Amino acid sequence: MNMDMFEQQGEDLKMREAPLATRMRPTSLNTFVGQQHIIGPGRVLRKAIESGRIPSSILWGPPGCGKTTLAYIIANTTGAHFSPISAVSASVADLRRIIEEAKGRRQMNLQKTILFIDEIHRFNKSQQDAILPFVEDGTVTFIGATTENPSFEVTSPLLSRSRVLPLKPLAEDELQVIITRALKDSLRGIGGLNVEIAPEALIHLITQSNNDARVALNTLEIAAQSTPPDDEGQRLITLPTIEDALQHRALPYDKSGDQHYDVISALHKSMRGSDPDASLYWLARMLEAGEDALYIARRLVRFASEDVGLADPQALVITMAAQQAVHFIGMPEGNLALAEAVVYLATAPKSNSLYEAYSRARKEIEQGTSESVPLHLRNPVTPLMKELGYGEGYKYAHDYPEHFVEQQNLPDSLQNRKYYTPSGLGYEKQVVNRLKNWWHKKGKPDESETE
Repeated sequence: MNMDMFEQQGEDLKMREAPLATRMRPTSLNTFVGQQHIIGPGRVLRKAIESGRIPSSILWGPPGCGKTTLAYIIANTTGAHFSPISAVSASVADLRRIIEEAKGRRQMNLQKTILFIDEIHRFNKSQQDAILPFVEDGTVTFIGATTENPSFEVTSPLLSRSRVLPLKPLAEDELQVIITRALKDSLRGIGGLNVEIAPEALIHLITQSNNDARVALNTLEIAAQSTPPDDEGQRLITLPTIEDALQHRALPYDKSGDQHYDVISALHKSMRGSDPDASLYWLARMLEAGEDALYIARRLVRFASEDVGLADPQALVITMAAQQAVHFIGMPEGNLALAEAVVYLATAPKSNSLYEAYSRARKEIEQGTSESVPLHLRNPVTPLMKELGYGEGYKYAHDYPEHFVEQQNLPDSLQNRKYYTPSGLGYEKQVVNRLKNWWHKKGKPDESETE
């Protein structure tokens, strides 16, 4: 009995010393915030939790969206024993120990065990294979948490035995609910400190937390503890205090409002105007204000095709590499990869020939053009197709000098239709010369004129 009392006191002390994000972790579905698309009333996962029949699952979502909390709630609701480990530090020996304990628990009192593996993507193949037989025979119910795409990071056998549940980033209104709870909760939160937060400080805390509840709550706690009480014992958290706690200055930027579109437009037009300095400024404005780095990367990829195009084909390679770098190393380390891409795009030769060419082809299709493929371009995959003339008369370009041969590649009604007109800038100079040569061989030298 005394040991139980001491153990409880130890747990209480551990909880009091835990970060605010840990102390405020919900213990039931009714207090869980967000992810209503999978745990809302009537949803399959909620029904499974309430019935106690939980399938092995992989919770896939960004940091701070509730993956670990949801795993705890599942265990708490179903009465299963919860065995959490982190793939960062756990070994196969740790897995074997948990499996043996789960077997004993199952035999002695029929209690289920939930094996929760945080950051499952960090386990190698042999480590993932080690738990596979025990997931399959029901010794443990496996729940993994990952920020990475399970299709790439989890082995196929384990993936096939698990249900992948994608979690969404917390919305700003959901973060506000979580913060407000912490401010009011005197038992687990900071309600006992008599804290209020200025409206502009709350907005900044929410926007700078990057949809991460853990970041928001732990920053809030730092700010509250560093704010001295006034004569009446009240602590008012101001914007400078939140900035200091975040080590990030508030910038006039609204990720969902006009500034979001205005600043990305300024970046786009500065790169189009070949101004690397202005381009870097607008990039920094967005990144330092908390804009989604992958959103910026997507816009750079679009710019590489739309405004640089074949004037410098390497632009698309550079921007895709920047996107991969941001995805791989995250932020803020990924900011230089984006900066490199922005400067490259701003200083590259520009051409919108591809954009214009595709627009012309698309307009042709939208106007109802849907001509049949010429017979000689069709592939005669069956004897009947061959009898019907599929592929007949097709000229294989590699059999001709310079690997070029004149033949009709458009439908009859669109013969000689021209969509792509190269600009003659950058790499497209080579394209112009090549096309001139080919059109000359066709006896149509005037068709190679550039824009």
